[in-house]
Amino acid sequence: MRQPQIDPGHTGKRRVLRIIGPVVLLLGIMLTAIGFLTVVMGDPFDHPGMAALPFIGMPLMFVGAVCSMMGFMGAVARYQANEYAPIAKDTFNYIAEETQDGVRTVASAIGDGLRGETRKTDGADLTCPDCGAPNEPGSTFCDPCGKPLPRDAVCRAGGEVNDPESKFCDQCGEALSRSDYIPIDRVNFR
Repeated sequence: MRQPQIDPGHTGKRRVLRIIGPVVLLLGIMLTAIGFLTVVMGDPFDHPGMAALPFIGMPLMFVGAVCSMMGFMGAVARYQANEYAPIAKDTFNYIAEETQDGVRTVASAIGDGLRGETRKTDGADLTCPDCGAPNEPGSTFCDPCGKPLPRDAVCRAGGEVNDPESKFCDQCGEALSRSDYIPIDRVNFR
């Protein structure tokens, strides 16, 4: 459904501006050129009125240019929109595509926070200590071998419980190996 125009006479006014604007602009250019040529080519004292023509022509050029701009503003805006819209669409789609993983991570973290969970959501795979296969974070059993996955990594040196994604012990800095990834229910707390 087409919206009603605010000014019903808009089309007529635009048509007048599109005609008057270029005519006044050309008249201003001609008067300015004649005035300057008279001053440059001849003696301005022979024709004193001709020397004043640029002072009439320049304001007419300004008025003609403004009227032309107003008359053709809609056409120029539509042209610009047709040129910019595909670029803006491509830019938006590129940004949306490139940020999907980040948005998912943030949404997952917010969901975990609302549920009161505190699991890692950095997207790192959980490695099975038995077969070495990567599994999705939060998995309980290994996809390929079916063995229980570690909930935490335990440092052999100090017994510190670390996150499954940890490569070094949080307490002593000792490097954690595959054998350090022990399911939490097998950990012997002293």
